[in-house]
Amino acid sequence: MARVLIIGAGGVGNVVVHKCAQVSELFEHITLASRTVSKCEAIAARVREKLGRTIEVAAVDADDVAQTAALIRRVEPDLVINVALPYQD
Repeated sequence: MARVLIIGAGGVGNVVVHKCAQVSELFEHITLASRTVSKCEAIAARVREKLGRTIEVAAVDADDVAQTAALIRRVEPDLVINVALPYQD
């Protein structure tokens, strides 16, 4: 069973989270992170309602290497999927 960290809560991130959540025997623990935690929370709520899975959410600015590295150390994922768009301001 794998721990996956998904970075980015846009349209692609939403699909990736749902697809990972559908395969619970492979993706035991899912963390979704982005700059906008409210987007992560909304996606997590939809997954919980639709699939009964709990998704951990976190805040991260993927352009900030130190912040992203700290999140990876904290979550200890087996897989990181980065679907965040670069340089958004």
